[in-house]
Amino acid sequence: MKINNITLKGVAFIDDSSSINNVILGDGVKIAKRCSIFGSEKTVLEIGDDTYIGMNSCINGFMANIKIGRNVSIAQNVNVMADSGPNASDEMQKFYPLIYGEITIGDHSWIGANSVILPNVKLGKFCVVASNSMVNDSFDDYSVVGGNPARLIKLLKK
Repeated sequence: MKINNITLKGVAFIDDSSSINNVILGDGVKIAKRCSIFGSEKTVLEIGDDTYIGMNSCINGFMANIKIGRNVSIAQNVNVMADSGPNASDEMQKFYPLIYGEITIGDHSWIGANSVILPNVKLGKFCVVASNSMVNDSFDDYSVVGGNPARLIKLLKK
């Protein structure tokens, strides 16, 4: 495993089975077992203080910036991808071109198990994404969303 371009702003707890590259980790970040979390030299992924990332999650910020706020809870088996498409087949890309774009997850948000967050999504602060959701649209602060594709279920009271 190659580890490079890591900035640590305090203490982080990273399971030995996880892989991280091209990231800025806030103080108190916890990364569980078998996670793959990476940006690139051009798009360094940012994770805020006291954020937790559950086991078997993949956060792919290779093609565009991903910024995860403070005190975010990401459950197990979550896939956050700043690029999407059939990158192994140039021929298939003629029909389904690669899509890429920035992703932001606001402070104090909670991403449920088995959820997928696609490129060009911004989730505000205090957002909840229900388990098994596919998020392909942006949502404001205090939104509770769920489904495939995710839709607004309700707004939390401030």
